[in-house]
Amino acid sequence: MPDWKGIVGTGFTPSDFAAYVAGLTFAAWRPSFVVLHNTGLPTFAEWHNVAGQVRMQNLETYYRDTQHWSGGPHLFVADDLIWAFTPLTVPGVHSPSWNNVSWGVELVGDYSTEAMDPNLQLNAISAIATLHGALGLDPNTLKLHREDPLTTHLCPGNKVSKADFIAQVVAKLGDDFGGEHPKIQTLA
Repeated sequence: MPDWKGIVGTGFTPSDFAAYVAGLTFAAWRPSFVVLHNTGLPTFAEWHNVAGQVRMQNLETYYRDTQHWSGGPHLFVADDLIWAFTPLTVPGVHSPSWNNVSWGVELVGDYSTEAMDPNLQLNAISAIATLHGALGLDPNTLKLHREDPLTTHLCPGNKVSKADFIAQVVAKLGDDFGGEHPKIQTLA
């Protein structure tokens, strides 16, 4: 079994998450893009049946002890908080082709069957914009998990539009990092 990387296990509001990321140093590892996922299970309807801290501990047990992985995704984004899981400064385990070069961001829910909660979407856009802004990444590099050639399922679900996410991240970056980053055009 590979060495477990540990978890952060903390839920952040968008502004607290931005402050948290601003305090990190990306010296040993710098991801090149974000991969967007959905949890599938638990569904959004089930997420709040378990307290967030307990959910993080359960996910740690699942990834470490059941899957025997060295880590998991970097973030779990819910409607109330952005949960940091695998430290953002090390590679996670979330997408076979891209673990070593990307952050993995899980949207809580099953977006083949559920509609995305508007607050969850706002938190996701904020979190993803924060990650892109921290390293000056181009939002057009964002990938959906199903685009990984080694992935066999429709993640993050057919109700997630990559073009819409990118456009919203670009707009959020313009709002949050206006003078520090050039205006990035989306691929339409």
